[in-house]
Amino acid sequence: MKFIKDYREGDRISDIYLCKHKQAAVTKNGKPYENVILQDKTGTIDAKVWEPNSPGIADYDAKDYIEVFGEVNSFQGALQVNVKRIRVCKEGEYNPADYLPVSSKDITEMYRELTGIISTLKNTYLKQLLEAFFVKDEDFKKRFCNSSAAKSVHHGFVGGLLEHTLSVTKLCDYYCTAYPILKRDLLLTAAMCHDIGKVKELSPFPENDYTDEGQFLGHIVMGTQMVGEKAAGIDGFPKGLLSQVQHCILAHHGKYEFGSPKIPAIIEAVALNYADDTDAKLETFKEILENAGDNNDWLGYNRLFESNLRQSRVE
Repeated sequence: MKFIKDYREGDRISDIYLCKHKQAAVTKNGKPYENVILQDKTGTIDAKVWEPNSPGIADYDAKDYIEVFGEVNSFQGALQVNVKRIRVCKEGEYNPADYLPVSSKDITEMYRELTGIISTLKNTYLKQLLEAFFVKDEDFKKRFCNSSAAKSVHHGFVGGLLEHTLSVTKLCDYYCTAYPILKRDLLLTAAMCHDIGKVKELSPFPENDYTDEGQFLGHIVMGTQMVGEKAAGIDGFPKGLLSQVQHCILAHHGKYEFGSPKIPAIIEAVALNYADDTDAKLETFKEILENAGDNNDWLGYNRLFESNLRQSRVE
């Protein structure tokens, strides 16, 4: 199978892909066609079915695994598949693992490292809070390990939420050694919990899209609620300590315009904001470079970084 990341203009394809999205449309001349997004574990690509009523186009739907025959062309600087034929595939003809983007790191090892950090905390209330999520709640553990950290942008793959959370937690742990004024137990608890709401905000793969609850509330609010609910089950959990953990979660995007309900008011919230932003931006840049492949030229203007990007070179 040829993966999407390896596509080049002019390629002819005849492989099985996951139909992530399908939408009927009409050209300016009133001719019907279909917009399709094909997916494998390396990414997605837009596709067009210009003759949807052709005998060669089987009756298919979004979330079906389909064998696609067509060719890759370029439209407005982006690759696109011109689909000629489609066949719906049966279970057993494909390996689902080839179609879901998965972390390149070992999920079991990452989770072991993350939960190992809990044992280093000294505050019994914060330790119990983390254990309530990451040790005792089997449903949460399963969703957390299989969730992405975003629909797209960064860490948009199975294990992405875990990978991002571990990176942010380790960055915060380093901050505590460089800046002893930081309260380590508070900061690491907030770091491990800052994105837990994403297990509710985003639906499971292969869909990986916003849920109704996610649209209405968002992961920041839901994560704050989840922490409050777990803390309520811990006898004597200090109200002031809970407020500080929740504040860090509410403020971890840093600014109102970035979706934060609160602006950081304590130093731990500031540290969490910068750790989260650092990991998100560096992962995003890494994914841009990986998708560029062998292209060592300028990659064009990127709105997130507000700059024309390219691969670095050491002569």
